[in-house]
Amino acid sequence: MSLVATAPSSDGPIIAEVDMGADSSAPVVRATVVQASTVFYDTPATLAGYGAQLVVFPEAFIGGYPRGSNFGAAIGNRTPKGREEFRKYHAAAIDVPGPEVDRLAAMAGKYKVLLVMGVIERDGYTLYCSVLFFDAQGHYLGKHRKMMPTSVERIVWGFGDGSTIPVFDTPVGKIGAAICWENRMPLLRTAMYGKGIEIYCAPTADSRPTWPASMTHIALEGGCFVLSADQFCRRKDYPPAPEYVFAGTEEELDPDSVVCAGGSLIISPMGTVLAGPNYEGEALISADLDLGEIARAKFDFDVVGHYARPEVLSLTVRDHPTTAVTYTASSAAAKTESSQKK
Repeated sequence: MSLVATAPSSDGPIIAEVDMGADSSAPVVRATVVQASTVFYDTPATLAGYGAQLVVFPEAFIGGYPRGSNFGAAIGNRTPKGREEFRKYHAAAIDVPGPEVDRLAAMAGKYKVLLVMGVIERDGYTLYCSVLFFDAQGHYLGKHRKMMPTSVERIVWGFGDGSTIPVFDTPVGKIGAAICWENRMPLLRTAMYGKGIEIYCAPTADSRPTWPASMTHIALEGGCFVLSADQFCRRKDYPPAPEYVFAGTEEELDPDSVVCAGGSLIISPMGTVLAGPNYEGEALISADLDLGEIARAKFDFDVVGHYARPEVLSLTVRDHPTTAVTYTASSAAAKTESSQKK
């Protein structure tokens, strides 16, 4: 839709007429999600093998999703083998910022793409399942940390907080991400809708046939494009036993057994599946995103706009970082004074 100004008139002000036939404000964006396997315990090989011209990568693509592992943990007990497994997993994670982040930024800049990458982030001795964002000029934009690891994931991953729920305003639209089952958290989704997300990225490790239904719901609910990327992995993509064991199922697996079947897909704001789901193997799944579809969808339903009832229902998001130790100016001064008295 464009506005066409009439010629000035001495009888009154300029009037804006609406031309319903023209529309120069709705670009089309080419989007790709990657469905591939991590090179387990080998971050440099992962970076070298994938990532160049692509957009959205799966959950934990760099650092690895430890599917089938329990890290030797039971209530009240951890095994030496499990501790060593965690040491290796910790070593394969990346620091943010760090050299791997610089390499990813350089890739994004070289190939002129906006890159969304699932990683295992190392912060001291705590690991986080995170998503990193890079613009097409090769700049690191920021990160999202998974707020709620699922089940046994909590043994090895820390919890994100409200300070890492970004939505970035980029030349291709407003982009953010939620990881795997945190996509099922309605308040988290609402926080992202409130920031105006238009391209909703959903890196995941869930390849069950129920996953596309969740993605379709989010696209319809948020009036946004949803890009979901999952890994496609076989047993042989992980280290062999006994170095790496799929707890409870190892005896049932051969090297070609599929342990994560993918299911990556792209969905429009109207709930139309534009590409995928793919359960056949490693793949690049692409679609053209007509950003005008966002307004067409929100004509009916704008979840934080005309369809909201803030006088009845509202959400408060605490978006400040949470830390275990906080030093105030007064306590620092007291420490200095105490040391001077000694």
